[in-house]
Amino acid sequence: MPIFAGAEMATMLAWPEVCGVAEVMDMHGVLHGSERMQEIIQAGLDSGKLIEGHARGLSGADLQAYLAAGVTSDHELTSAEDALEKLRAGLTVEIRGSHPYLLPDIVNALKSLPHLSSQITVCTDDVPPDMLLEKGGIIALLNLLIEHGLPATDVLRFATLNAAIRLQRNDLGLIAAGRRADLVVFDSLEKLAAREVYVAGKLIAREGALLESIPSASGVTPPRDTLQMPLLSPADFILRVGAIRHGVARLRHIRGARFTQWGEVEVQIRDGKVQIPDGFSLIWVKHRHGRHEAKPQIALLEGWGELRGAIATSYSHDSHNLVVLGRDPDDMALAANRLIESGGGMALSQQGKILAHVAMPIAGMLSDLPATELARQFRELRDLSAEIADWEPPYRVFKAIEGTCLACNAGPHLTDLGLTDGGTRQIVEPLIESREIPERPEHNNNHQGA
Repeated sequence: MPIFAGAEMATMLAWPEVCGVAEVMDMHGVLHGSERMQEIIQAGLDSGKLIEGHARGLSGADLQAYLAAGVTSDHELTSAEDALEKLRAGLTVEIRGSHPYLLPDIVNALKSLPHLSSQITVCTDDVPPDMLLEKGGIIALLNLLIEHGLPATDVLRFATLNAAIRLQRNDLGLIAAGRRADLVVFDSLEKLAAREVYVAGKLIAREGALLESIPSASGVTPPRDTLQMPLLSPADFILRVGAIRHGVARLRHIRGARFTQWGEVEVQIRDGKVQIPDGFSLIWVKHRHGRHEAKPQIALLEGWGELRGAIATSYSHDSHNLVVLGRDPDDMALAANRLIESGGGMALSQQGKILAHVAMPIAGMLSDLPATELARQFRELRDLSAEIADWEPPYRVFKAIEGTCLACNAGPHLTDLGLTDGGTRQIVEPLIESREIPERPEHNNNHQGA
């Protein structure tokens, strides 16, 4: 399989529409001198363009090494202390709104500083379509920062001048002679609401209504039919341990969602099927891009409660494979097959029925529905996810699912190649030990727990 490395990055960085190297997520590769990552970052340095970071969980010497490699920003803030350390280290910190529960502490930390430097900006990341339509994107984040106590003038600077400095756009960021006349007009600094929007001096929106028509895309054929796999059966979602029919096994598993940890659990095996312990569910991943023939991967997941049904998605950072969570193989197959048939998206199933479904037929990640209809479907999907998973606000089930396979982060993650340790970038065998036990008659009718 071809390896994307420095030569490919250099080619694309020469294109005028490319602004830089997108977030450098292979933290392990950067810290351990991966030749591929050195080539990619060097291509970014040679281009003079941006090198965006993904420094989730990095601190101390590791953070300094990551910066020394050439990365200059981070949007993966995990706490107020994390934000302050990264600012002091010299990173540009990009605050995002998809983790709103972190904002009060981050704001308090920023207020403790004698000066809010140009290193502080904002960004968009994983804002669901219904929230985007109802509350806005960056403007919703700015209003939250104001609500938590930052002056509106500072907050607006994060989104304008500081952002322009970060993006190396000297034509943006200020209302001044020689700058591009991209303007937003507000009538209050207590709660920002865009009254008028100008682009290059031309009024294009007023009171939330677009005044200009959007030209149709031409010359571009969106990628469709990207779930390259046959329909699945419940048997595809059975966790097995080798050829053992009846016995016990000790397995490594994934604990938690936001910050995953390794766990170990002893399980019973009946009729060749692992009996899912109370408080556990299954996570299942299959490669969907037709680039290799890896078999589906399956592992035990703890910390999500006992899922009452199944959740499936083809939008799963960062490889965006088909991911299914659940306990019941029938429900898991039903949700997965709905996505295969629709070309991707997200789906909920329970007791043999599809509860909700959002189709994303473009690359399995995008929808061509009007924003209002997509927002309605996504709101229904998120509301009905409470029928399957018991997650308390402010955490969102689908936000966690989108990142649960993100193997660049520390801890265990299930990928299309197997159970992976994000800290070492190694595939880990889930089986620790097992033993066969002669079958007893009373076990004849047992099946994998649902």
